[in-house]
Amino acid sequence: MNNLILGSTIVFAPHPIDAALEGLAEAGYRNVEIGAVKGWFEHIDPDTVSDAEIQLIGRKLADLGLNPVSLSGHTQLQTQEGKERFTRAMDIAKGLGMPIVNTFTGDAKTDEEREAYFANVQDLCDYAAQLGLKIGMETDSNMLPTAKIGVEILDRIDRPEVLGFNYDPGNVIYYTGADPYEDITYALPRMVHFHLKDKIGGQGVFNFPPTGEGEIDLARLLGILSDAGYTGPISAEVEFDENGWPDIAGCLDGAKRSVAGLHALGLTL
Repeated sequence: MNNLILGSTIVFAPHPIDAALEGLAEAGYRNVEIGAVKGWFEHIDPDTVSDAEIQLIGRKLADLGLNPVSLSGHTQLQTQEGKERFTRAMDIAKGLGMPIVNTFTGDAKTDEEREAYFANVQDLCDYAAQLGLKIGMETDSNMLPTAKIGVEILDRIDRPEVLGFNYDPGNVIYYTGADPYEDITYALPRMVHFHLKDKIGGQGVFNFPPTGEGEIDLARLLGILSDAGYTGPISAEVEFDENGWPDIAGCLDGAKRSVAGLHALGLTL
């Protein structure tokens, strides 16, 4: 496979961005996905980061020989605050030279919130088109836990040149217990980003170990991607387990073990 293989800064979620980027570089990554998710992993805080700080991050990436490919900019897209936050996330991605911004639907609970989601995302897609960006809508909680459910959502938004799936097999199992090998087929025709996230346990079990140390048949998933001609980024995520993230040394160990797992799958970083 000739896909760009990314390391996500989520493996260093509690630690500062400089430590996260340095750790990914030390582990052997050359392409990265950076987190700008409020309250989850704020390696970039979309509410407060200045343009000058974005330039500093860009220089840090260049100094480490890291290529920024995607931004995790997940927000509650049914709210005005979430819409504004994701707009800023897209500006950040553009400033760093990233072509893809990932998000999720947000947890819309009423018909009014769902309708607000659709209106907001259509506007956000139009702005992404102006910036030359693609949006990856992740298989995650609430409105879009599986690609099978998500097809109707993407159809209604109707921005195929901008909006596609960011498929996460670990999330699909965690939130629904669905079969990712079958479900991914619904995402493939319009997939723009893939989270290679391993998992231990079934629905509701929070355990996402380093690549290759879980129960998902990652080689099978990669074969499905290859057979379908998927050429987009593949981003390795490690989120540890219900005990939370370890210290910086433990996070670095997780990143290095993930790289070993990627090599074992025949992937070149």
